[in-house]
Amino acid sequence: MFEDIPVEVGLVYEGERVRKDDMQVELGGPHIAEKFELVQVKSGDEVNDGAISIIGPDISTMEEGKSYPIGILVEIAGPRLERDLEGVIERRIHEYSNYIEGFMHLNQRYDVWMRLSKKSFRKGFNSLRYLGLVLIELYRNDFPFIEKIQVTFITDPEKVRPLYTKAMSIYEARDERARGLTDEEVDTFYGCDLCQSFAPTHVCVITPQRYANCGAISWFDGRAAAGIDPDGPIYAIAKGECLDPVKGEYTGVNENAKKKSMGEVNRIYLYSAFGYPHTSCGCFEGIAFFIPEVDGFGIVMRGFPDVTVNGLPFSTMADSTAGGRQIDGFHGISIEYMRSKKFLQADGGYDRVVWMPRETRERLKPFIPGSVYDAIATESDVRTIPELKKFLLEHGHPVVQRWAAGGGEEGVMAGEVFTAGELPLNAGGFWIILKNARITADRVIVKPVRPGKIGEADVHGTKRQ
Repeated sequence: MFEDIPVEVGLVYEGERVRKDDMQVELGGPHIAEKFELVQVKSGDEVNDGAISIIGPDISTMEEGKSYPIGILVEIAGPRLERDLEGVIERRIHEYSNYIEGFMHLNQRYDVWMRLSKKSFRKGFNSLRYLGLVLIELYRNDFPFIEKIQVTFITDPEKVRPLYTKAMSIYEARDERARGLTDEEVDTFYGCDLCQSFAPTHVCVITPQRYANCGAISWFDGRAAAGIDPDGPIYAIAKGECLDPVKGEYTGVNENAKKKSMGEVNRIYLYSAFGYPHTSCGCFEGIAFFIPEVDGFGIVMRGFPDVTVNGLPFSTMADSTAGGRQIDGFHGISIEYMRSKKFLQADGGYDRVVWMPRETRERLKPFIPGSVYDAIATESDVRTIPELKKFLLEHGHPVVQRWAAGGGEEGVMAGEVFTAGELPLNAGGFWIILKNARITADRVIVKPVRPGKIGEADVHGTKRQ
């Protein structure tokens, strides 16, 4: 199938990472503001079947180690094609690109990030035309009802810009259509395992009010995908019995999680970041991260270039969030889920969100309650946790009321779950390291150590004698 391509193409390369030192070029990614991938259904006379066009510099003329803008436009035609399938077919760009030896594709839509390795470049993969050939052949193989297909790559910044704007309006129209439906109105959810090559135990559950973490697949997209390929990577999940309507626990979702994760994940709360939170792969658009010092959540999106209010950048927290694990307080999310009325429903929703980037807050303004909008701090307001505490008090954020409920001056939080990557304890002369510890407490009290007091622990955890 791929005799004309100078590198191998196959499932064995899915999940391969290309590190910065090993990359020939980077397309899109965090340093490029405008990038996109878009599939559009067209009439037959609008598609030149098999055509591959490159507008702007090709890989062979790109400078080694540099980042470039990228737009991928796939236009398809066929009597059985519907616009509901555009998002589903679009998401396959991620899967197909990762079949290529030495080619890495992450994320989706307006957040794409691709890298080509030096090794594959030396083998002759020096043109986007090869990527186009792979996409066309795999689309034909998996979707035989695609009768015509053409692929256009845009790397010229001036040409990417207007198409990026158009793509964003198309994404928004798709998302808006899905907002009118509630989880209670349907008896079927959908699952997606496209990212299990990167995170084998990740189980993505798509409901009307909880978009896929990547932000690319809505409930309507899932229904369309499962309809044309019931045994494919996007499939139906029977909801089953609702065990907890607030946390969002369903018997059908739990059964599917256990099956798809090979027993690693047995329970999922769809609307909570604690207990049994929804797993994450690595393609999530953002992270909701718990800030125990203020008993609230921060939100950071993938493109945020600075450190967050807790002193950590997105990349560091992504390591704690990804991989198909259930880590309390680190929750992979999509922008569209943040527009849902069920966003962190069990944890207080936006009444519990205390910090997010200014651009994100402005983008979500129509969906954040007016009573809390101005009380959510941004990077323009605070830089540290002490500054955040002061800001929340001054602006009367609802989370401040939880502080009093947690125990006044001595108290910190009440009835929450805390986790730690490594928690060191000292007992009887031995150090005990609890890895990925999960501690549940009805109440946690923090008191300052009084130097010299017999029996009190010092900062290292050993007792003073």
